[in-house]
Amino acid sequence: MQTSLTTVPLGRTDMDITRVGFGAWAIGGGGWAFAWGEQDDSASVAAIRHAVEQGVNWIDTAAVYGLGHSEEVVAQALAGLPEADRPYVFTKGGLVWDEAARDERPRRVGDPASLRREVEASLRRLQVERIDLYQMHWPAEDGARIEDYWPVFRALLDEGKVRAVGLSNHDVARLGTAERIGHVDTLQPKFSLVHREVAQDLLPWCAEHGTGAIVYSPMASGLLTGSFTAQRAATLGSDDWRSTSDDFVGEGLARNLALVEAIRPVADRHGVSVGAVAIAWTLAFDGVTGAIVGARSPEQVDGWLPAAGLTLDDVDITEIAAALSAWGTGSGPTRPSA
Repeated sequence: MQTSLTTVPLGRTDMDITRVGFGAWAIGGGGWAFAWGEQDDSASVAAIRHAVEQGVNWIDTAAVYGLGHSEEVVAQALAGLPEADRPYVFTKGGLVWDEAARDERPRRVGDPASLRREVEASLRRLQVERIDLYQMHWPAEDGARIEDYWPVFRALLDEGKVRAVGLSNHDVARLGTAERIGHVDTLQPKFSLVHREVAQDLLPWCAEHGTGAIVYSPMASGLLTGSFTAQRAATLGSDDWRSTSDDFVGEGLARNLALVEAIRPVADRHGVSVGAVAIAWTLAFDGVTGAIVGARSPEQVDGWLPAAGLTLDDVDITEIAAALSAWGTGSGPTRPSA
C-alpha cells in the first residue's frame, strides 16, 4: 500500500508501517464482557475506509473483539479494495468465549489445538489467505506455558498462514523465554500518559531485541482525546466496560481530566487535538514503532491522524512531564530518555 504518511520498519519483519494504526476494539459492538456498547457497523466501515484513504496502512483487531464481529467488520470495510491499496491486517488469538454465555469473561487459552482452530476462524472471518501479524492476546491461564504456545505461532509462520508473529500483554520474563524459542517479531503493550509502566522495562527490551512495539490505548480509551468530559463518563452505559474502570470514575477521572487541561496548551501551540499530543508522546519513546488508535467515525480519525507526523520538542515534553507530576497521574517514566 502506498501512503503519504511516514513509515518505519516493524521490527525485523518485511513490513513498514505508519506511526499510527487503526484500532478495531470498540467497533466489535456490544453484548460481550469488554464491549464499548452497541456500535453502528456502517459508521465503523466508514471510519476504517477513511483512515485507509488518509494513508494509515495497518489495522489491529482481535478475534475476541465483539466475539468475532470486529474481524467481520474489518473484512467488510476492506472488501473490493485492490491488493495494492489494502492495509496490513493484524489480529490476535488466545481468548476463547462461550457462545451460550457471551457476557462472561473469555478464557485465556494456550492449548495448541485451540490456537490452530482460532487462526483458521480468523482467516475465515477476515476473508484472507494469510494474516499479516498474529499475536497471542494474553498469557494463557489454562495451564499452557509460553513454551507450549509460542512454538505454535512460529509453526504458523513457517506454514505461511501468518506473515509475522507477536505477543500482547506479556512481561519481560515471558518475552525472554519466547525469544529463546524463536524471534518475537512484535509486542503489543498498553501505553499512555496514564499508564506508563511499560516504559521501564518492556520498551527497552523491544529496542534491544529488534522487536517492534505497537502500543495500544495511547489515548487511554478516550480519556485523553480532549473532548471527554465528566458528564460523558456519567452517561456510559452498563454495557460499556469503562463505566466500572477506576480511570473513568471518582478521583481517577478527576485527575485524568485535569491532566488533559494541563496539556491542552501544548496541543494549541501545534494546532492539533489533545489526543494527537497524547499519541505523539508515546511515539517519542525509544522502542515504540507505532500506536494503535481507535475510531468509530471518520471525524474521530481526523482528530488523531496528525499524530502520525507530530514531533514534540523539549519544551513540550517538559511541560507534559510537569503536568504528570503535578497531578500524580499514573506511574512510570514521565518523559522519554534524552
